[in-house]
Amino acid sequence: MADQSKERDEAEARFKKAQKAAHDAREARAQYEAEAKATREKTARLKALRLAKEATDLAAQADKKPAAAKRTRSIVSADR
Repeated sequence: MADQSKERDEAEARFKKAQKAAHDAREARAQYEAEAKATREKTARLKALRLAKEATDLAAQADKKPAAAKRTRSIVSADR
């Protein structure tokens, strides 16, 4: 009987160890997925901000170019 009790205790210890390992693995996976999701969301937000800034910069540059070109042309034509 002592052998059976010892074997049973060892089996229970192995089972608990396996359960803990599985639980830890699930927690690690959940943390990994949460971090990956946060990174994807942050990247998407930053990309949207960058694209909006680039569009604003292009619009501002487009507004400035014709005015600068007109002044340059009028100065050139006045010299001739």
